[in-house]
Amino acid sequence: MKIVATSLLLGAAVIYFAMRWLEHRDGTDVGAWVGYVRATAEAGMVGALADWFAVTALFRQPLGLPIPHTALIPRKKDQIGDQLGGFIQENFMTRDVIEGRVHALDLPRRISTWFADPANKPRVNDEVSRVFKLWSEMLRDEDVERFIQAVLKWAAEPVWAPPAGRILEQLVAEDRLEPVIQLACDRAHDWALGSAGLIDRVVDRDGPAWAPKFVNHLVGDKIYRELTEFTYKVRGDPQHELRIAMHDFVADFAQELQHDDATIAKFEALKEELLGRDEVTGAASTAWQAGKAVIEQMLDDPESTLRTSLSDAVVRLAQRIRDDEPLQAKMNGWTVRAARHIAENYSPEIISVITETVRSWDAEETSRKIELQVGRDLQFIRINGTVVGSLAGLTIYTVSVLLFS
Repeated sequence: MKIVATSLLLGAAVIYFAMRWLEHRDGTDVGAWVGYVRATAEAGMVGALADWFAVTALFRQPLGLPIPHTALIPRKKDQIGDQLGGFIQENFMTRDVIEGRVHALDLPRRISTWFADPANKPRVNDEVSRVFKLWSEMLRDEDVERFIQAVLKWAAEPVWAPPAGRILEQLVAEDRLEPVIQLACDRAHDWALGSAGLIDRVVDRDGPAWAPKFVNHLVGDKIYRELTEFTYKVRGDPQHELRIAMHDFVADFAQELQHDDATIAKFEALKEELLGRDEVTGAASTAWQAGKAVIEQMLDDPESTLRTSLSDAVVRLAQRIRDDEPLQAKMNGWTVRAARHIAENYSPEIISVITETVRSWDAEETSRKIELQVGRDLQFIRINGTVVGSLAGLTIYTVSVLLFS
């Protein structure tokens, strides 16, 4: 575009000097049309030169001459950055503009609609797994181990016994322990049914040496029948004395955890010994490393249950938000409030990204980059200056001929 604009200037100059040569050669006999062409070319040169100066003065000193008010962008780079930041802050980072724009975006509905679209499920699967994998990679093993140690140390500081006693007392009051006791009774009866061989071995080993073997078998059978019958009764009768005794024991233990100093001391000593052992910390660290390896392996498999479950959970949540307009309105209100808070409290920090970035640019490099971005349009200014100047010159010459001929 520079070549085109400069070519028009040179063309106007060639025409002008050609017309001047004709006027000098022919004198008074020169054709009337020569004056019109000369005036047109002369005004075109003036317009082209004026606009060339104006365009060039934005980015550098024309012909390297230290003319005042030239090379504006290199000299005013920092002020331009400050003014740009101030303009954005005053016109875009205001509370009303931010609130209106965020509210109009309706982000909860748009985002949930996109996530809930079945066509986007493969992308959701990939992105969710990528996020979890990135999170896993960011957590260094030594940091996690130190965190686990800190958590165990923090957990060991409070007294656990009274809160544990209150929880246990609440479970007893709400009869929440009955399923646990029932499960224990079921497992005890199942064990009893399969204990015949163990009972025979114990009787043979610990019975009198002089007792005949068939006597040991009779004793073993008797013990087995009594044991299976007893566990069967306990399992099937919620009001059995043993089950009632188990309830009473748990209730008494809950009271002792809250009010008995000796029980509290024993419980706390057990807690400190357990949490203070190196094996506990090591087991937690090993569990993290093993779990991390399993998670990373499952995240790498597009068909893994973990990836599918994560993406399905995200899709279900998105579907719920998409179909729940009151929830959308509430979430939209949250986003508006968050945006308003950012605009009111952090707009200077956000704008400083613009101003500080512009300040860090090299002046000449900045000028060159801006010129490359807008230079094509600026060269059209030179072209238009040549054309408009030529037409203006032609008009002025024509009017002067009509007035004074």
